[in-house]
Amino acid sequence: MESAHQFLLFLSIATLLNITPGADHVYIVSRTVAQGRLAGFLSSWGVCTGAMAYVIATALGISAVIASSETAFLAIKLMGAGYLIWLGIQALRSRGMSFQVDTGIANKTTSRQLYLQGVLVDILNPKVAIFFIAFLPQFVDPSKGAAWWQMIVLGTIVVVIASICEAMLILGAGEISKHLRNNKAIGKWLDRALGCVFISLGLSLAFGD
Repeated sequence: MESAHQFLLFLSIATLLNITPGADHVYIVSRTVAQGRLAGFLSSWGVCTGAMAYVIATALGISAVIASSETAFLAIKLMGAGYLIWLGIQALRSRGMSFQVDTGIANKTTSRQLYLQGVLVDILNPKVAIFFIAFLPQFVDPSKGAAWWQMIVLGTIVVVIASICEAMLILGAGEISKHLRNNKAIGKWLDRALGCVFISLGLSLAFGD
């Protein structure tokens, strides 16, 4: 970047973008409310991992290929929408609190699944690629070295800010839902709500611009 002023501008915009409610926030908070803080953090770490994959893809020029190909963009978008809808259906069919991560019932496989689901939710959203393609190059300074390396550094900062913002949401949502999840009847309704949220996100991704 050209100056400290530019860097502060970058940090300000990155923070503002990350505190603006979006699909990732809805996904992570929904997981937290229905399944506890650990589920929320695992989902957040997965989402951030998916975002880092797009940061690297942007630096290498792969994201630009996806964005410029209508077929590739549509294919990824539909896979992402289908995956979210599938997760929603699974939640609707559950008997209530099927994961219960915070109670100690969850095993390594369950935790791994939560993390990997977060990764897939982000990777299968091509709009994330569009965001990094549009945002990162604006703050690259050719005189400061390789553009690809600068984009990786800047993208990493964006993801770190995102993880901090998401952690704050998780802690707040976890506190609110802590007592609700101990009631099986309420747990079933939380799973139903979780399913509806996922299906809504899937439909939004499929039919959104």
